[in-house]
Order: sequence, then structure tokens, then C-alpha cells
Amino acid sequence: MPERRGLRIGFDVGGTKIAICVLDAAGNYVFKNETATPRDDYPAFLEAAMALLKKSRDAVPEAAHATIGAGIPGEIDVLSNTVKNANSTCLIGHNLEADLERVLGQKVRLANDAQCLIASEVHDGAAKGAAVAFGVILGTGVGGGVAVNGEPWRGNNRLAGEWGHNPFPDREGEATGSPCYCGRNNCIETVLSGPALVAAYHDATAGENAQLPEIEAKVAEGDPVAGAVLSEYIDKLGQALATVVGVLDPEVIVLGGGVSSITAIYRELPERVSAHMFHSGISKPRFATRIVKSKWGPDSGVRGAARLWPLPR
Repeated sequence: MPERRGLRIGFDVGGTKIAICVLDAAGNYVFKNETATPRDDYPAFLEAAMALLKKSRDAVPEAAHATIGAGIPGEIDVLSNTVKNANSTCLIGHNLEADLERVLGQKVRLANDAQCLIASEVHDGAAKGAAVAFGVILGTGVGGGVAVNGEPWRGNNRLAGEWGHNPFPDREGEATGSPCYCGRNNCIETVLSGPALVAAYHDATAGENAQLPEIEAKVAEGDPVAGAVLSEYIDKLGQALATVVGVLDPEVIVLGGGVSSITAIYRELPERVSAHMFHSGISKPRFATRIVKSKWGPDSGVRGAARLWPLPR
């Protein structure tokens, strides 16, 4: 068998699992695996990552020379180089990059999970070819990432696109969301996350519990309450994305996370964004940005982590 060149390894660290993949130069999977995330044990987390890397190298010996990227559910502080804002709380306060490099034995590039999503989607996904793209994760939390000319753009504070903890842009000045774990009120995450949509349905039905697929099914069946809840959610999503369009004006917005599977969003969201955009005339502004579902779905994170390194020359 000829030697495989241009291999890249990606880790996707989530709250429940750590995934790993090895991609070849063409973006095909050579190896995939995952393990449960040790949520409250940082040394055990490092051991789990090391064990996954060993499995990949045992299965694909050429992966011993592969680059390694990792996506994490948090950010890296630019001054201390330690993890902050992570919902996998055992990572917070640690110099994860240095520790991974120590246990894995080579250089590692880190980015947050939304930046990995857009890194994957501009390379060979739903945003391929876009000069400016914005990636959104609408899941347990809400995150965002920016790509410019086919590469993720992190910014001077490594926060480019991280809009989930910006205040929700309510023109009436009301507190739209619930108190956030970050210590602030009215964060976009508390309005647009998957749990926020589930909670809105629970409140509208005086206590009925339904998860996202069930809510979507009720909408398809014509349930008026579910329809009203989803319509309000899409309008709020349009309101928040209108601020992104006003600042970044991307060619494409890619949606990922559990909420992105709701098909009605893609029919209705462009008009809702347009309604909240800046315009001074009586006619609606032209909304030219495409809004699309991520091509790689849950795999966008691990594939994007591998893409944090360019192909070796």
C-alpha cells in the first residue's frame, strides 16, 4: 500500500464526548473514534486525549507525522494562554495548548468549536468559496465563528464571531433572556439556544415537555402553539443575526447545532433578518446573504479542527 501523505488529525472536545479523526489530503476519513469526556477531571481528560491519539496512530502508522488541531467549547485568554468560558469546566484555568503538546508530543493548534465549524464549512462544506462567512452553533449554547478568504479569523482577542454572550438586541430595552451562567443577563445564548427554545414551548403550554424534534413535528402537524413558539424564535434569531449582517455582512451564514435541523428556519429566516436590518426607505432592504445548514453536521467540529493546520507542502 502506498504511503498516505498530507494527513491531519482533529480533536473535537465536547461536554459529553471527545472525538478524533484523521483526514487525508483529499478530506476523506482515514480514522474516526470517540470516547466519553471526563467532565470534572483534567488529568483524566489529558489521558483520554492521549489514548485516542494512540488508537489513531496504531490504526494509521503514517499519522505519527500528522498535524494536530483541537476544537474546544471555550476560548483561550490572550494574556495567560489559559482556557476560559468553557462549558467543560475542568479545562478552565489550564494552559491546554501546552499540556496537550506535552502529552501528545508535538505542536497543537486550538480554536473554539464554532471556529472549527466554519473552518470545515469554508473548506469543503456549505460555505466553500465564500470570501466572508459566519458560522453559528445553535445547540446547548450559542457560538459563532468567522472565516475570511477560506481561513478562520480569530481576531486580536481570539473572540471573532463569539456573539453568544453579547446582549440580545431588544429595541424596547427589555431583558429578553434569562440570567446566564456567565454572570450577566440578557445574553443571546439564553434566548437562542436549544434549551431556550424547549423552555419557551414549555412555558407556552403551561408545562408540556417536548424536545426539538417533537416541537418541529408539532409545527408540521399544524399545532398553533408550537407554530407560534417557533415563529417567535425565528424572529429573534433574525433580530440577532441582523446585527451580524450590519457589522460583518457575510456572503453566507452557516447554521450548526441541534436547532439547525429544523427545516422551517431556512424558509423563514432570510425574511426575518431582512426585517431587522438597517434601512431608511419604505421598502425592505435586499438581503443577499445565503443562510444554509452545515454540510458536515456534527462532524464539522472535528473536521474543522483538523483544518486548523494547512496541508504540508
